[in-house]
Amino acid sequence: MSGTDDKHRNGFFDALRSRTVSTEVSGTVPRGLKVATAYAWRFLVLAAAIAVLVWIVIQLRLLIIPLLAAILVTALVWPLFSLLLRRLPRWLALIVTLLFTIAVVVGLLWLAIWQITQDAASVRDRTLQGITQFRDYLIEGPLHLTGGQIDDAVRQAFGILQEQAQLLWSGALAIGSTLGHVATGILLTLFILICTLADGGGIWRWTVRLFPTRARAAVDGAGRAGWRTVINYARTQLLVATIDAVGIGVGAALLGVPLAAPIGVLVFLGAFVPFVGAVLTGALAVFLALVYNGPWIALWMLVIVLGVQQLEGHVLQPLLMGSAVKVHPLAVVLAVAGGAMIAGIAGAVFAVPLAAFVNVVWLYLSRRGWEQPVNPGPDDLIWSTVPRRRRMTA
Repeated sequence: MSGTDDKHRNGFFDALRSRTVSTEVSGTVPRGLKVATAYAWRFLVLAAAIAVLVWIVIQLRLLIIPLLAAILVTALVWPLFSLLLRRLPRWLALIVTLLFTIAVVVGLLWLAIWQITQDAASVRDRTLQGITQFRDYLIEGPLHLTGGQIDDAVRQAFGILQEQAQLLWSGALAIGSTLGHVATGILLTLFILICTLADGGGIWRWTVRLFPTRARAAVDGAGRAGWRTVINYARTQLLVATIDAVGIGVGAALLGVPLAAPIGVLVFLGAFVPFVGAVLTGALAVFLALVYNGPWIALWMLVIVLGVQQLEGHVLQPLLMGSAVKVHPLAVVLAVAGGAMIAGIAGAVFAVPLAAFVNVVWLYLSRRGWEQPVNPGPDDLIWSTVPRRRRMTA
């Protein structure tokens, strides 16, 4: 009976197709234009779907940002949590991990605030003195600038900084405009972090069961591949942040640059915005050295910043990790800039790990990785994995 129904159904569609009349215009349209329009309307549908998704995320920003923050923090502490699980019960490993994470965050903030309060007055006086000396050098030095030219340049620079700061702070996905939003986001992030550490596997299995049975293997494999990528990214960025913060902070302290501890904390936090964060925080350290200690100390501060970044990228990462995830600078800049334009500071922080996750999931699904192992090469991803260099033996 079903076979007869299929024949009638196929006959109906054949008759319908046979009655379709091609107009004279469609017959004269070049094939290239037909292909282009086919791609165009599909692209418009995809763009509309992405726009609806972005709109939904914007409406749920007070939920989405704590969720993404908790996932990123989970990836950061996952190596420590996994190590503790081998020796302690899960509940005890969870408590130790949370206490250690909170202690690190509170300790960094306390150190930065303490030194700022101790050195604020002297830094203000020395900064004003340094700015005056630098202004006199621009007027009386080889550039022979006038006071009006300097004032115009300062006003333009401050205008650009204000525009960029407003763009970051008023992003579509800003955490919130009030302290209540920030406090709620922190509490929600902490709650989600506890849930993911306590029963992340169960949450993920429940999520997979929401999909059709035939798609569960693909969804599960793609999600796990993307999670491993996020963990690898977080581990790399944590190592980068620690090395950069210690190296630049200690270097600033040895050179007598003020606010060395806050500089180290800013470098540590800025390293989680790959490439861009390190450049901006390093430039801030050099600027403080210039206005407070003079051009020669600023030059040595620049040498320390560049040296620490080169040492971290080419020596310590491969030596300590065995392999280092190297994100291509072009991909980083585009992802961070796009994330900042769409979502402000939150978008700049989450742009690269989210792009890496989506890229790996796409690669896994397109190559049907749940049926055969997927071994991505350097040309398949927005980064390349640099293996440890082993000493050649005779």
